[in-house]
Amino acid sequence: MEFVNNSTCKDGDIYIPFEKREGPESVVYFTRDLSSEGLEKIYKRVKENIDGKIAIKLHTGEPDGPNIIPRPWVENLIKKELPTSTLVETNAYYKGKRYTTEDHRETLKINGWTFAPVDIMDEHGTVDLPVKGGKWFDHMSMGKSITNYDSLVVLTHFKGHFSGGFGGSNKNIGIGCADGRIGKAMIHTAKDNANQFSIKKEELMERISESSKATVDHFGNKITFINVMRNMSIDCDCAGTKASPVVTPDVGILASRDILALDQACVDLVFAMGEKNNKDLVERMTSRHGFRQLTYMKELGMGNDKYKLIDIDNNDKEISQNDAVKHIQPFKQEA
Repeated sequence: MEFVNNSTCKDGDIYIPFEKREGPESVVYFTRDLSSEGLEKIYKRVKENIDGKIAIKLHTGEPDGPNIIPRPWVENLIKKELPTSTLVETNAYYKGKRYTTEDHRETLKINGWTFAPVDIMDEHGTVDLPVKGGKWFDHMSMGKSITNYDSLVVLTHFKGHFSGGFGGSNKNIGIGCADGRIGKAMIHTAKDNANQFSIKKEELMERISESSKATVDHFGNKITFINVMRNMSIDCDCAGTKASPVVTPDVGILASRDILALDQACVDLVFAMGEKNNKDLVERMTSRHGFRQLTYMKELGMGNDKYKLIDIDNNDKEISQNDAVKHIQPFKQEA
């Protein structure tokens, strides 16, 4: 896969339309099928090289979080495709129900993550992974057991994020693999600053992306990415039951071997919805300068921001972003 660094825009509040981007195209697969079958079907398109001891990184959520990926979908995927895999997480940086390993394990039970082993990777310490070509870091402190795995499936609930603007695969591993005390502090907290979340906007996006790069580089060609565009609150699943009500329509599931192309495609589909449907989520992305995640990943050589969008529901037809969102309906909370 060829990645080219030709990004010139460093302003995180500026969205770069598809036609204004340059460079090679990666492949992003798309299905409208928001179900366990849809997830299984799209995983099969991106599972090349996923073997050995396999970890699945997802956000398991705060207690009773209403928007996390449905547990039956994940259970089916593991049963059918990844029977020996382990769900992996790290403890949270903020004081809550995932701050300590003990509380985190209780939250896992409450949220129904009981059908597969769960490894809280920083339970027994940390490990440093190198950050190649970073300007903020030369290493990132990760949960120690990340190095126990041969392959990583990054399974992400795509949504907004209070500080990152949006949470896609980059945020899932950039923050989510960093350990809860050292690594997450490196990302969020300026030196000698009493504000735990003092780093914001472009600098935060760059730090998240450098952390993410450490994980991507570590797994090499044994990492793959899936984003579920469902229940897209403007808030992360860290907000749990306090998350802002969902108003953005559901879209589908996207997957790629290219982390940048995948996150970029999800952002593009949000923009393709039009202002009537995307106003709140676009405001969240823009106000937090979240687009810098995308342009900085390109600068770091992590992927391509151009891609072919392949509709696996219709004989692998290449479609436009507008085609992908033609079917959307006003959001309705599931009973």
